[in-house]
Amino acid sequence: MKLSAYLENRQPILWRVFSNAKAMNRINHAYLLSGEAGIPLKEAALFLAKSILCDNPSPLADEECRYCKRIEHGTYTDFFLLDGEEETIKKGDVQEVVAGFSKTPLEEKGILIYVIHLVENMTTESINSLLKFLEEPGKNTYAILTTQNEARILPTIISRCETIRMVLSPKKDVIQEATELGVSQSDADLLSNFMNSGALLKEMADSEEYQDMKAIIETALTHLNQDGASAIYGFEKDIIPNLSKKNDAKFFLDTMVLVFKDIVAHKENLPIKLVSYDTLIKPLADQLNHVEESLIEIMKSRSQLDLNISTSLLLEHVIAYIVKE
Repeated sequence: MKLSAYLENRQPILWRVFSNAKAMNRINHAYLLSGEAGIPLKEAALFLAKSILCDNPSPLADEECRYCKRIEHGTYTDFFLLDGEEETIKKGDVQEVVAGFSKTPLEEKGILIYVIHLVENMTTESINSLLKFLEEPGKNTYAILTTQNEARILPTIISRCETIRMVLSPKKDVIQEATELGVSQSDADLLSNFMNSGALLKEMADSEEYQDMKAIIETALTHLNQDGASAIYGFEKDIIPNLSKKNDAKFFLDTMVLVFKDIVAHKENLPIKLVSYDTLIKPLADQLNHVEESLIEIMKSRSQLDLNISTSLLLEHVIAYIVKE
C-alpha cells in the first residue's frame, strides 16, 4: 500500500528531511526512526529503503517501479530486514548482514540497505556487532533503524545515526479516516490503539488474522463473565490453544490491558474507550474482583512475553489470577 500521502501529511519532518537529502544526493549512511507504538515505523523504514532505490522518485518512492516492488516483496538481493517485533535480534542475525554486505553487491545499482526494526530488542552481543558495522559503513551502504523506546538505545548507536522523530496522529483522526474507508466502528475503536494510520488500520481490519483474533477476544470476554472454574475451563479450551504464536499472545494481552482499564474506568463512573464492547465490558465490573491488581498482573505478563517463558503458562497464570476469589 502507498505510504507517501500519510508520510507527507502526517510526518512532515521525516518527509522534508529525507526529500532534501535525496534531492541534494546527501543521504546519510544511517537513520534512526523513533516513535511511539502504533506509528508505522517498519512501513516508514521500508518506504525510505524504496526511496533510495526508486527509479522514478517524486521526490520519494513512487512505490510502483520494479525496485520498490522488489523491496515490498523481499526479492531485492542486497537488502536485509531484521525484525525485532517478531523475535529478539541476536548476534548471528547481525553477523549475517555484515557477511552479506562484505561481498560485492549483486544488484546492478550497487546499493546495499538493511533495516533493523525495533533495535531495543537486540541482545548485547548483537548491539556490539552493529556498532562496529555502523562505525565503518561500506560504500553505498545504508542503515535504517527504528525504535519505540529511544531511552533504551545506547548513545553510541544514536550518535552514529541521524534521528528522525515521528509523531502520533490524534486518535479521533485515525478513527475517522478508518471509518470513512469502510472499517466498522468497533474495529476502528480497538485497532486505533495499535495503529496510527487509517489506511493501515483498514488493511489490518480486513485481514483474516485480525478477524480470528477478534473472535478470540470476544470469546475470552464471554468466558470472563462466567464463574471462575468455567472461565478457566473456557480459556484452556478456546483461548490458550489459539495463542501459540507470540505476536498473537502480545496482541491479546495488549487488548486485555485496554479492557481492564475500561473496567476500572466504569467502576469509577468514567467513560470507557472501547465503547463498541460496552455490553461485554460493563458486566465484568460486577463479575470480577481485584480488577486493578489484575490489570497490573496482565501488564507484567505482557512484558514477560519477550523473555523465554512459555506463552501457555503465562496465559494460564493470567486467567487464574483474574478469576481467583
